Amino acid sequence: MKGLFSAVVASAIAGAFAAPSPVENGPITARAVAAPNAACATPVTLSGNPFSGRSFYANKEYSKEVVAAAASMTDSALQAKASKVAQVGTFLWIDTRARISVIEDNLKDVPCDSIAQLVIYDLPGRDCAAKASNGELAAGDIATYKSEYIDPIVAIFKKYPNTAIALVIEPDSLPNLVTNKDLQTCKDSASGYREGVAYALKQLNLPNIAMYIDAGHGGWLGWNDNLKPGATELATVYKNAGSPKQVRGFSTNVAGWNQWDLSPGEFSKATDAQYNKAQNEKTYVSLFSPQLKTAGMPSQAIVDTGRNGVTGLRLEWGDWCNVKGAGFGVRPTSSTSDTLTDAFVWVKPGGESDGTSDSSATRYDSYCGKDDAYKPAPEAGTWNQDYFVALIQNAKPAF
Repeated sequence: MKGLFSAVVASAIAGAFAAPSPVENGPITARAVAAPNAACATPVTLSGNPFSGRSFYANKEYSKEVVAAAASMTDSALQAKASKVAQVGTFLWIDTRARISVIEDNLKDVPCDSIAQLVIYDLPGRDCAAKASNGELAAGDIATYKSEYIDPIVAIFKKYPNTAIALVIEPDSLPNLVTNKDLQTCKDSASGYREGVAYALKQLNLPNIAMYIDAGHGGWLGWNDNLKPGATELATVYKNAGSPKQVRGFSTNVAGWNQWDLSPGEFSKATDAQYNKAQNEKTYVSLFSPQLKTAGMPSQAIVDTGRNGVTGLRLEWGDWCNVKGAGFGVRPTSSTSDTLTDAFVWVKPGGESDGTSDSSATRYDSYCGKDDAYKPAPEAGTWNQDYFVALIQNAKPAF
């Protein structure tokens, strides 16, 4: 068993950082290489679908977490599946100023035929309608956000003009200003959100970068009364940034659970279903994209399929924390069969907690204590081994 165990972990490491194979037509798992990116001699200018024809780079931080998770497993079959998860191109979250330190190590080895993926996520007063992912910057501290967060990230990106990069911009922020605008915490954060996102879009507008502003999901901005206000909110910030050329559209279902094309929808029989036609993410994209275009903003979408492999698990559409029974979903790919959707992506790193189930914790959110939330669960962003194992076991398609 020990020899097999060592072989599986070695395979996981090798698989996560193996040489790239030819670009695939179906679901793409990214491959990083050890050779320096200096070999990519031509600057990248992204236009059109930035994922098309490129592999999705498996960032080292998530791959290392998964390899470590595999190392503690005793089931050889499970270890083998975990090694495959380590190869999936998953977004790297830059959720603190300290986290900026890992960016360069995750850009320097990106193959020329691949695209790196990162999440910009450190607005002042972050997560204004919840507690689990409260950020490090106080509401209103926009100066620090600009000078100590966005500016250093931009400086690093400018060193890698030959590398294609996709960014999700500030998950949950602008959607909160649509649906939670009456909460005092969101009132306090509103101006900073709008100014901060606009600043990020303007400064990150580099030729080799494609940006997607987060737009919640179908169960959030997909309600009939939220579609137009949501599109207006995003488009206004986009215009305030000077309508940056490298903004491609919006992201949806980030860290979410909604199905891509389930019909009838998971909550289609709810008493209020008549007020929301966006019963799956494909329908949400079809409804939100035209509204965004009318409002004057690019309207292509990317959809997070990282944990939506299983449906029918939530008691209510708004339940978002460590949903029990979830499984990894469709692997990242630009083959979506939908002209409005650039790619299915894995934005949320599967295995990292959404929030703690410890009701005595400062960052405890009641959603993490609900009956459909997995317990016990550690603080947001902290690894939860048992939950990771469940994601593998429940994956659809299976690993």
